[in-house]
Amino acid sequence: MDILVLGAGAWGTALAISAGARHRVTLWARNPAQAAAIAADGENRHYLPRHRLPAGVRVAGPADGDPATLARRHALVIVATPMAGLREMLLALRDGQAPVVWLCKGFEAPVSHPYGLLGHEVRAEVAPGLASGILSGPSFAQEVAGAQPTALVAASHSEAVREALVAAFHSPAMRVYANEDVPGVEVGGAVKNVLAIATGLCDGLSLGLNARAALVTRGLAEMTRLGLALGARADTFMGLSGLGDLVLTATGDLSRNRRVGLLLAQGRTLQEAVESLGHVAEGVYSARTVVERASRLGVEMPIAEAVVALLDGRVAPREAVALLMGRDPAIEHL
Repeated sequence: MDILVLGAGAWGTALAISAGARHRVTLWARNPAQAAAIAADGENRHYLPRHRLPAGVRVAGPADGDPATLARRHALVIVATPMAGLREMLLALRDGQAPVVWLCKGFEAPVSHPYGLLGHEVRAEVAPGLASGILSGPSFAQEVAGAQPTALVAASHSEAVREALVAAFHSPAMRVYANEDVPGVEVGGAVKNVLAIATGLCDGLSLGLNARAALVTRGLAEMTRLGLALGARADTFMGLSGLGDLVLTATGDLSRNRRVGLLLAQGRTLQEAVESLGHVAEGVYSARTVVERASRLGVEMPIAEAVVALLDGRVAPREAVALLMGRDPAIEHL
């Protein structure tokens, strides 16, 4: 299969490496200098050092063609940009024939609506005829590039797209499960990043394992409530793209969003925390859009709301914890 990966960050590069062992993959970088460096070095030293590109991966840049032109030569297109770049890519690819699948997780900042949209909602608005889907689930780029065991979810309303994703990425080191619940998979991916900031904060303040377990569990309830309000199935949140991705991102030391929470707990400013990462932490950018969308739907998300207050500088780290612990007693429910 000929696969095009648009975006040469850590995750796009990792998937190119994974698929490149069995397929012909073009890894496209927007920045010409970055494309040249990756091609010359045989690895992405900036975003994913010490992981060599297999022979099946070809590196391309703007000089080799724009995304729409390159897409016509490939059977499957993977958009590996942050959420902020998805709309632009879908506009460029909307007249193509190849299925387009995105990796980004979050709600888009408000553009055409007073609230942020999920990826499938952006696609419905700018490229309604495009065959599309999402590849999501608990996965760190370094481990995927190193062929460590990983399980992902291929979500699409189209059986053909789900089958294409399984054919592209299922391997001895990666198991790919098909799922039709697009809203559920996307909500899980968006909300878990926000909750990981909260869990990092909890661990950074040394509040203990009891507190972490409570945050993860009640965070899952918040995620599920929002998903159900957006048309998702409850069982999706018990799977890889819900509970699985939440546990990984909230507790894994490779999690950038968790790292933000840890740094804020140490007294670092949000700017200092983000700049120290060298990568995008989607939870920082999607926290407010998650809360705003939930508010419009009448969905309570106290943990996410506390994270937004913290990121906005309206409360200090320990005050954010006090906001949550000071809530009135309630019956446990979704």
